[in-house]
Amino acid sequence: MHSNEKGDERQSVKAKRKGVKQESGAYAIGVDIGGTFTDIVAYGGASGRVSAAKVLTDYEDLARGVMAGIRQVIEESRIEPAWVTRVIHGTTLVTNSLIERRGAKTALIVTRGFGDVLEMGRESRYDIYDIDIELPAPIVPRELVFEVAERLDHRGEVVTPLDEPGIDALVAKLREAQVQSVAVCLLHSYASAIHERRIAEILAARLPEVSVSVSSDVMPDLREYERASTTAANAYVRPVVRGYLDRLRSALHDLGVQSQLSIMTSDGGVVDVETAARFPVRLAESGPAGGATAASYLGTAAGAPNVIAYDMGGTTAKICVIESGKPLKATSFEFGRVYRFAKGSGLPLQIPAIEMIEIGAGGGSVAHVNELDMLQIGPESANASPGPACYGLGGTRATVSDADLVLGYLAAESFLGGAMRLDIECARTAIEKAVAKPLGMSVEEAAYAIHRVVNANMARAAKVHCLEHGKDPRQFALFAYGGAGPVHAYGVAELLGITDLIYPMRAGVMSALGFLVAEPSFEVLHGRIGSLFESDLAARNRMLAEMEHEAARVVRNSVPGAKRLTVSREVAVRYEGQSYELYVPFSNRSLDARMLKRIARDFTAVYATRYHALVEQSRLESVRWRVRVTAKDGCREPELKPPRAAGTKALKAKRNVYVPEAGRFVSCPVYDRYALPLGTSFSGPVIIEEPESTVYVGPGANALVAQRGDLRVAMKAAARSTRKVSSEKKTAIRIG
Repeated sequence: MHSNEKGDERQSVKAKRKGVKQESGAYAIGVDIGGTFTDIVAYGGASGRVSAAKVLTDYEDLARGVMAGIRQVIEESRIEPAWVTRVIHGTTLVTNSLIERRGAKTALIVTRGFGDVLEMGRESRYDIYDIDIELPAPIVPRELVFEVAERLDHRGEVVTPLDEPGIDALVAKLREAQVQSVAVCLLHSYASAIHERRIAEILAARLPEVSVSVSSDVMPDLREYERASTTAANAYVRPVVRGYLDRLRSALHDLGVQSQLSIMTSDGGVVDVETAARFPVRLAESGPAGGATAASYLGTAAGAPNVIAYDMGGTTAKICVIESGKPLKATSFEFGRVYRFAKGSGLPLQIPAIEMIEIGAGGGSVAHVNELDMLQIGPESANASPGPACYGLGGTRATVSDADLVLGYLAAESFLGGAMRLDIECARTAIEKAVAKPLGMSVEEAAYAIHRVVNANMARAAKVHCLEHGKDPRQFALFAYGGAGPVHAYGVAELLGITDLIYPMRAGVMSALGFLVAEPSFEVLHGRIGSLFESDLAARNRMLAEMEHEAARVVRNSVPGAKRLTVSREVAVRYEGQSYELYVPFSNRSLDARMLKRIARDFTAVYATRYHALVEQSRLESVRWRVRVTAKDGCREPELKPPRAAGTKALKAKRNVYVPEAGRFVSCPVYDRYALPLGTSFSGPVIIEEPESTVYVGPGANALVAQRGDLRVAMKAAARSTRKVSSEKKTAIRIG
C-alpha cells in the first residue's frame, strides 16, 4: 500500500468516529477465522468492556477479511488504532492448507534406507475389513523424498558419519525440482541433532531462498513416522504462513495499529509471530483452543470448573472436557482424515494440543438424503461462500441454519443483530427439495428432522469422548458457545442427561474472546527413553534447565518485559514393554532419588485410575519430558455486557417457535439478552437473542441471569420421551 493510501485509510477510520465520544485506554483485539465467519473482539479501555463483530470469512484473501472485521470493530468501539496494544490471532490457515494441499512444494530428507517412511506409516488399517481401503496421501510425494548416508543410534552416538559430498549432490536435485521448502527428519535425531543441523547449515548457505525445517527443532521425540509427518507438515505450510503473517502485520501497521501481533497455538498458549512462523504446525487447532480456553476461564469464574465445552460454529462442532478448570491435553492428533471421524484415517501431527473431538455439525452443515434413503447431516459444509440457502448469497443446498430458521429458532430480521437479513423462503425451498420431497414429509417435519439428527450426532460424539476418558457427562455442566451452539445446546443436553447449562455472554465470538484471556506460554518437549531411575540425574537436570531456558525465551519474546513466569514440568512414564505412556507432573526443583520415587507413586495412581489395573513387578521407563513456561500478565476479567440505552425493553416480541414437547409451533417470548437485568428468572419455552447467537430454552427448564451475566439453565433430570404428534395442523411435525 502506498503512503498516501495508508493516510487515507487512517483518515477514513477517524472520520467515521468524528463527533463520537471515545473511551481511551489500552485495548486488545482477538481475531478468530472460522469456516463461515471471522470473529473479532476488542477488549479494554477504562471500563474493560468488550465489543465484537462477525464478518463472512474471505477465502480468497484471509487477511483482507480479517482487516475488514478489525476496521469494523475499531469504528464501532470508538477507539483510535494507536490505542490497540495487543492483537492475538487464531487461524485456520494451517489446517486448510494441509487438508486442501495448498502449501509449498516440499522435499523431505531422511536417513538412507528410510525413504518410504511416510508411505509405510504404522502399517495399520482403520478398517480391517475394507479390502479397497483408501489411505491419506503423504504430504510429500515419494519423488521428492531424498535419502542421505548417515546413522545415529538411539543414544545419539554416531554410527555412520554424515556424507557431506552427498549433500552437495542433493542440493543440485533440490534446485532442479524447484522446491520451496525442505523437511529434514533423520533417524534418532531426537537424541542428537548434530547431523540435522549440519544439513540445515549447508542448505541455508547453498539454497538461501528455501525454507528448512528440521525434526530436532519441530518435534524432538521418538516414533519416527509421527516425527517425519509432523516435520513435513511444518515445512509444507511454513512459507504460506510466513507470507500471510507478514501481510497481516503490514496491513495492521497501515491502519495505524503498531502493537505486536501474537498468535494462538493449538495447546492454548500465545506466542510471537517469529515463533509462529518457525513452528506453524503448532497453530493447526488454534481457533478451537481459544474457545476451550475461554470456557475454562469463564466456567471457573462462574463457579463451574467442571464443564463440557460445546462449540458449534458454521462448519463443525467441537467438544472438550474441562476438569478442575483445565482442559484435557493431547500430545498428537490427526489431520486430513479420509473418513473424517475414523481414527487412523488421517495423517498424524505430534504437537501439544487441547484434546477435543470434532464432528461435521455446524450451522452450514449440508442436509441430504443418502443412498439408503436416510437423512444425513454433514460433514460437508456450505461454508461462507455460497453459504446456507437462507443467506441469500447463491447457496441452494439445505443446511442446519435453514432448518433453525424454518423452526423459528432464528429470526430473519435480527440475525447478527440485524446486520444480515435471512431469507426464509430460500430456506424452505432448499429443505423441500433436498429432504422433504425425498422423504415424503412437510417442510416443517423435514426441518425438525434435520435439527434432531444433528443434535443426536453431537450428543453421541460428546458421550463417546467423555467415556473414552472415564468421565460421566451427567456430572458436568454444558458450557455452550459458538454461533450455533446456544440454539442446539438444550437438545444436546437432554440427550446427554445433563441438567446444568451455562450460556456465556458473547457466546458467538467465544474463541476470539479466549485469545484475549489466554496466557502467553510455550512448551518444549524432549524424547528420551530409559529407566525412570536412571543414575545420571545431573544430565537430566541439565536437559530440563535447557528446556526451561528455551521456553522462557519464547515467552519473553511474546511478552517483552514479562516478570511473573511460572514453570510446569511433566514426564511420560510407562511400564517396560508397553507402547504408550501416561503423563505425571512433578515439581520444579532438581531431580533427586526422592522425587523419582514420588513420580513412580503418582504414575501408579494415574494408571490405576485410567485402567483399573496394575502391572506387578515391572520396571518403569521414562519416555518423554516436557516443560511449559507461562507468563502471568494479570489480565482482568472482561465486561461482556455492552451498554444499552435507557428504557430499552427486555421483551422484544413474540414469535412462533417449534416446541418438540408440544409437537407444534408455540408463540414464545423473545428477549433481548443485553436488556435483561441480573437476577431475572423465567421458564421455557423462550428465546433469548444477542447479536452473535440465539439461545433456545425448552419447557420445564428454569433460566436465571446470573451475577456475571451468564444465563444459567436448570433442566429436568428425566430425558424427554419420543412422541408421536398430531398432524391436524399444517405446522405440526410427526415424529416416530
